[in-house]
Amino acid sequence: MCLAVPGKIISIDKENNQATIDYGNKTIRKANISLVTVSVGDYVLVHAGFAIQKVDPKEAEETLALFREILSNEEV
Repeated sequence: MCLAVPGKIISIDKENNQATIDYGNKTIRKANISLVTVSVGDYVLVHAGFAIQKVDPKEAEETLALFREILSNEEV
């Protein structure tokens, strides 16, 4: 099973095809964006360090909220 996680692009390094992605909860990572056409502010699905698909902002936020809920239940 594969898992792709949504995140919001907060900056882009076009020279290296890299974007800085905010996944929420202070989690920020780099991802390769050579497979998609995106801009700062877009939401993408990231799998294995690659942005593989642009996603609707509402859908991305709902998914991130579900992840936060799951993680909060694990910490109890």
